[in-house]
Amino acid sequence: MIPGNFDYHRPATLPDAIRLLADLGEEARPLAGGHSLIPMMKLRMATPEHLVDLGGIAELRQIRREGNALSVGAMVTQHELLQSAEIRASLPILIEAAELIADPQVRYRGTVGGNVANGDPGNDMPALMMVLGASYRLEGPNGAREVAAADFYQGAYFTALEPGEILTAIHVPLPPAGHGSAYEKLKRKVGDYATAAAGVVITLNGGVVSHCAIGLTNLADTPLLAEEAARSLVGRRLDEASIADAVRHARAIMAPASDGRGPAEYKIHVGGVMVARALKRAADRAS
Repeated sequence: MIPGNFDYHRPATLPDAIRLLADLGEEARPLAGGHSLIPMMKLRMATPEHLVDLGGIAELRQIRREGNALSVGAMVTQHELLQSAEIRASLPILIEAAELIADPQVRYRGTVGGNVANGDPGNDMPALMMVLGASYRLEGPNGAREVAAADFYQGAYFTALEPGEILTAIHVPLPPAGHGSAYEKLKRKVGDYATAAAGVVITLNGGVVSHCAIGLTNLADTPLLAEEAARSLVGRRLDEASIADAVRHARAIMAPASDGRGPAEYKIHVGGVMVARALKRAADRAS
C-alpha cells in the first residue's frame, strides 16, 4: 500500500502545467483531488514517475456566469460546489448529487473536474453533465477545444482526453425556466459508489412533457443517456403508463457488470426504479 517513487511538481499557472505535462510525457499524470489516482498508485496499478499537482492554479477554482451558462473550474471541490449560491439557485441537481458523493471528508478534497475527467463509470457527475448538455474545455500543447460531455466517454476509464491535455472547466447551459430535476441513487452504505443511479431534467407545458433528458450512472462501462426513454415521454403526460414505457426503454440500454453490489439483473431492476423515482420527483418540481 505504498506508491512507487515519483517527482512532485506544483505549477502556479495553467500554461506552466501544460508545458510540464508536455515536457514530461507519458510518465506524468495531472493530480486533482487524488481520490482516484492515489489509491491506484498505492496498489501499484498506476506508477507515474511525475505528478503535476493542479491545486495551485487559481483560475481552475472559479465558478462564474457566462451568458446563459455557468462555468465550473475543474479544481472546484464538491464542498465548494455545495457552498455556491449560484449553483444552488440555477443547477440544484448538481447540489443534490454532490450531497450523495462519498462523505464530507472526500467532498472537501474531491474535485468536480476529477469526477468527470477520469472516466470511472461509478462517478456521479458524468451522467448529470450529459443530461444537462454540458461541455468540457480541454487544454493542451496544441491549444484548447470543447468536447460535449455526451461525446467524452469512450469506455471504462477511457475518454476523449489526448496525451498532455487537461480538462480545465465544465460549461453547463442553464435549464429553461419551469424545469424540474432530480437525482436518485441507490448505494449500499454511506461513502459507496452507486449500485444504480438516475438523473432527470424535465420541462412540462400544460402538464405535458415538452423536454426530457435521462442519465444513468454505474449501469454500463460508461455513463449513459437514455435517449429513447426520454423521447418516449415527449408530448405525453407523466402517468404510470408513460413512466413504465420510459423505464422499459431505459432498462433496454443498461449493461452493468455483476459484482459485490449485486448481479446484473438486480442492478437493471433497481436502475429502472431509480428512473421512475427521478421522473416523478423532477415532474413534481417542474409543476
